[in-house]
Amino acid sequence: MKRVRLAELEVSAQGLGCMGMSEYYGRSDWDTSVATIHRALELGVTLLDTADQYGAGHNEVLVGRAIHGRRDEVQLASKFGIDRSGGDDARVYRGDAAYVRRCCDASLMRLGVDTIDLYYLHRPPQNVEIEETVGAMSELVAAGKVRCLGLSEVDGELLRRAHAVHPITAVQSEYSLWTREVEVVTPVMAELGVGLVPYSPLGRGFLTGSVDLASLDDKDFRARNPRFQGDAGRANQAIAEVVRKVAGRLGATPAQIALAWVHGQSDRLGVPIVPIPGTRRPDRIEENIEALHIDLDDEALDAMQPLANQVVGQRWA
Repeated sequence: MKRVRLAELEVSAQGLGCMGMSEYYGRSDWDTSVATIHRALELGVTLLDTADQYGAGHNEVLVGRAIHGRRDEVQLASKFGIDRSGGDDARVYRGDAAYVRRCCDASLMRLGVDTIDLYYLHRPPQNVEIEETVGAMSELVAAGKVRCLGLSEVDGELLRRAHAVHPITAVQSEYSLWTREVEVVTPVMAELGVGLVPYSPLGRGFLTGSVDLASLDDKDFRARNPRFQGDAGRANQAIAEVVRKVAGRLGATPAQIALAWVHGQSDRLGVPIVPIPGTRRPDRIEENIEALHIDLDDEALDAMQPLANQVVGQRWA
């Protein structure tokens, strides 16, 4: 497995997003999810990504159990800041200092570890200024509870303000062939030495061509995602078809092509990139890792470059 340095944190070139093992993508199985994490570790994946809100803490417990006895093999990332205690329709993005401290202690307990390697603010806070939040996060570093700090879905101004309080190691944002808004922030990231950790690099599975839009169940949030619904979903099939054709010509799967594209943007953007595709199946881990060995030729890049401009429907951030 190749390695990538995110500031002072060295991680596998591809991580594993664990969210879908607990929520948002339909029903899941504990044992299969644990087996998926174990297979990832066997293949050299070291960056595991979770958050306190995934399954209301379930995901952190799952990840913690899966890495029990193997902590030294893992760079563990978690997130805080989305308060769903009032229900999903009344969620609040919080960053007040006392809340930051409580969230970290609760995550450490659920994960069963002493230190979180990369601790993200999940979304910009609505109730305080970013300086208060990052100041409290920096106290966690000083206390040894957290090694490195990250932000998720921030603009360049907020990144600069946060970085002035404490160095930021990584920004996690949605980034894929059909979602490229974060590219307006990457010049600031390059200037400050901040890495990019793309979530949903497979377009929440759409770019793999394997999602049956008609059969998404009521526990799968994609059934309500604008890009997957009705006329938009049908129109966006043309994007998945382009990826499928490139994959066929290069002897790869659509997932591998979509991931190879994300990996390949590091030099162009001037920032280290470590995507965290999510899956609940061990065989998908093996498939995704192969993307690291695929070099996209000019024909493939020319075919895929315009795809972000062809998307129908808003993304959900």
